[in-house]
Amino acid sequence: MKTQYSPTIDTSGNHKPPVPHYFPESRQTLRCYSRVLKSPLLTMDIDPARRNKKPRLLMENEREKLDEFVDSIHYSARYNDDKFEYRHVQLPKNMLKKIPTEYFDSAKGTLKLLWEEEWRALGITQSLGWEHYEVHEPEPHILLFKRPLNYQPPLQQ
Repeated sequence: MKTQYSPTIDTSGNHKPPVPHYFPESRQTLRCYSRVLKSPLLTMDIDPARRNKKPRLLMENEREKLDEFVDSIHYSARYNDDKFEYRHVQLPKNMLKKIPTEYFDSAKGTLKLLWEEEWRALGITQSLGWEHYEVHEPEPHILLFKRPLNYQPPLQQ
């Protein structure tokens, strides 16, 4: 049986996904699709292929090796454009030698884009909402972060 899909375009120009009418989970699928479209990674143009598929947490012995560098991490002042607030974080160069190889992009020789759990495990401390979106390739110890301008963290329930 061939099902006809009819994607529609509303007046705002947003494409709506086709919904097969015979699937009872169609509404659930739409809710999931909606969550994906609102994902911070998509709204902030972060390439998921440039990070680990899931956060790779540090082992206790790995974390201990990095503890000596935490006080030497430098945080820039914040700066912004009309959409985002930015800052860069400068890791001590010797710290890069102690970070596990799974955090690195072997093709570029720089850190991958890190999940929040990963950069926090390295000892980087920032308020909520920051996403690691780029590495300054000439200086791989400099990590670039951004978050939406006027970011408000979600309310705790």
